Amino acid sequence: MAEYLAFHYHEPALLLPKGVTPQKGVRNFPYSCAHLLLSKAKGSPSRALDLGCAVGRSTFELARKIPEVIGIDYSRSFIRAARQLQRKGEIRFRLLEEGKTTKPCFARVSSPIDRKRVSFQAGDALRIPKKLGTFELVLAANLIDRLSDPQQFLKKVLPKLIRPGGILLLTSPYTWSTDFTPKTKWLHDSFPTIQRSLRPHFRLIHRQNLPFLLREHRRKFQYAFADATLWRRL
Repeated sequence: MAEYLAFHYHEPALLLPKGVTPQKGVRNFPYSCAHLLLSKAKGSPSRALDLGCAVGRSTFELARKIPEVIGIDYSRSFIRAARQLQRKGEIRFRLLEEGKTTKPCFARVSSPIDRKRVSFQAGDALRIPKKLGTFELVLAANLIDRLSDPQQFLKKVLPKLIRPGGILLLTSPYTWSTDFTPKTKWLHDSFPTIQRSLRPHFRLIHRQNLPFLLREHRRKFQYAFADATLWRRL
């Protein structure tokens, strides 16, 4: 939990050891995802969905511009933390330093954000209730390689969630693992497979690398590059 709260609500430069600067282009990843999606929105979207929202930073960032934003995650503990942030605007946690040594930290929602625009619920991205309706903007950040059936998500779930003209942002480092996805369901050569699966309903409008830094403790980090692809619903 602490790793995710730091990943979502702290800037990479503040997580690195003193005197170390982030690689060029490395910013807070959930912030970057939300603002990349917003940059491609047209008109005045009214609803956005953050699938795999974890502890909610992207959900809150989308609420800067969108009147109603829903965050969904499979983890009930993540949703509890996100709801506390929605209610109180902050949460205290302890960040691992070394061994069993920790330090106190806070995760805070930026004060200009209207937290009343946001709601969170626990749920399965492969089984979204119909009553949730449709959205102009959908974010699925680093989610697809954590699903038991990625093709079902691409071919059946997403087309029903996004209104014609709406925008989808997918990001993933394509870290396939049997912990989440049976090997027979892995998307080998992921991007072309995603493109073929989405092509009947979506058109690719933008693609870029989106780097991120995930802190394990004060001297150990994961440095990765998500493939960020934006799609417009036909």
